Amino acid sequence: MQPNDITFFQRFQDDILAGRKTITIRDESESHFKTGDILRVGRYEDDGYFCTIEVTGTSTVTLDSLTEKHAEQENMTVGTLRSVIAEIYPGQTQFYVIDFKCL
Repeated sequence: MQPNDITFFQRFQDDILAGRKTITIRDESESHFKTGDILRVGRYEDDGYFCTIEVTGTSTVTLDSLTEKHAEQENMTVGTLRSVIAEIYPGQTQFYVIDFKCL
């Protein structure tokens, strides 16, 4: 079986497949992805493959500079987005935005 390149929490799978979630915000350990990369996507919980995405852009952001646009691209409110990011990456403030589309 081919390994996945990136994983998402299972709760985001339906939004990704439906095109409602079009970015992911990651820490420095996943800052190496570049525009044009084609990535196999799996669920974090069981590493089960569920789609392939193409990276369409990358940028940096801080927790405080997250905007309504970021939240819209994540299919949640900006307050929820900040809470989710702070929960996943406690104590961190610098992040990497990966824009993507399902193939």
